[in-house]
Amino acid sequence: MAQGDTVGTSLADAIRVDIGASLAGVDAELAHRYPGDPGTRQPVHTVYVPADAFAADTVRSWGDQALAALDEHAPDAETLARVLGLTEELAGPVHDRVRAKLEREPIEDLRIDFEDGYGPRPDAEEDAAALAAARIVSAAVADRSTPPFVGIRMKCMEAAVRDRGIRTLDVFLTGLLDAGGLPDGLVLTLPKVTFPQQVRAMVRLCEEFEKARGLAGGRIGFEIQIETTQSILGPDGTATVARLIDAADGRATGLHYGTFDYSASCGVSPAYQSMDHPVADHAKAVMQVAAAGTGVRLSDGATNVLPVGPTSQVHDAWRLHYGLVRRSLARAYYQGWDMHPAHLPTRYAAVYAFYRDGFAVAAARLAAYVTKAGGAVMDEPATAKALSGYLLRGLDSGALDPAEVTAASGLARPELDSLAGRPASA
Repeated sequence: MAQGDTVGTSLADAIRVDIGASLAGVDAELAHRYPGDPGTRQPVHTVYVPADAFAADTVRSWGDQALAALDEHAPDAETLARVLGLTEELAGPVHDRVRAKLEREPIEDLRIDFEDGYGPRPDAEEDAAALAAARIVSAAVADRSTPPFVGIRMKCMEAAVRDRGIRTLDVFLTGLLDAGGLPDGLVLTLPKVTFPQQVRAMVRLCEEFEKARGLAGGRIGFEIQIETTQSILGPDGTATVARLIDAADGRATGLHYGTFDYSASCGVSPAYQSMDHPVADHAKAVMQVAAAGTGVRLSDGATNVLPVGPTSQVHDAWRLHYGLVRRSLARAYYQGWDMHPAHLPTRYAAVYAFYRDGFAVAAARLAAYVTKAGGAVMDEPATAKALSGYLLRGLDSGALDPAEVTAASGLARPELDSLAGRPASA
């Protein structure tokens, strides 16, 4: 078009205004239901510890046991590489980072379990355990030894255990407030959800507790565990995960897949209950689509094959765990459960290898996109968003360092946040 040419249109401005007004409600609903990634750190795993086994030294004890397993069964980078199939280039950085992580912050997300891992107990005993857990957590917050994320898994909303679960939640939260306040990284887990009404009941509990203690509305959020078939497919044949998220009214922080309960509810024999079974893949695919864009994070389940016994047996269990974690990461499940201290070396090895393995290519593609330099792959804005998210998760996990990301991509953290559609990092 030559300079000075007039661009012709046929629609009156009123049409545009009317269409905008007619879609204002949809615009508001999209912004409310699909706010996007919250921009906060997501832990790479969750460790569940039975409430009666939880103590002030639990986190350090897990770290020490994990280090002992690493020293005994993979004391150097070459051994770890041979066991897990790491390249020579990856082996050294991964081994070094795993050891440093186990020394510094062995657990990222700790859940004190009052459900399956704890079982039915006399009320006085569970009351005492809930109060003790609150006091230990509060003390750890005060001396900065608590994991970044910590909380409890209460009993579910089914009739047989509902009252007990509500009381444990109340005792724990009350104990935290009485001892100093709710931790910034507080996480609560609601298990065995079958119907949206159970999620709404949890919302009401949170609301009533906030009112009773003068907390800001919405201060308390919770995770929803997906471990029943009804949480995936309702009695009328409709997919139900999105309804659970909706019922949480903005308080849902995560969807956690329960490997063994869900597999059992589908009739899968114990020998075949695994994170990579077809029923697991189906459930997690439904969860993934339902959570997309909502800001609700996803977590995979766990393997119950423990890295214990002679070295050959530990290595076999490590290879299995490492492969399952890498599989989850490739499928955009960036968090999972760990059931034993000796799972921690391969959890972090898988996470670090995943991000370091793809780092150079991702950074180069992002740099080419930003500078419009072209290259072998023509990336679009959505891909640039995904590439930025990949680098940000690598930074958050400790797999990547800020200086190397900036050097390779030409982008600092605020620019990555912007490309990923995240709020600016604090």
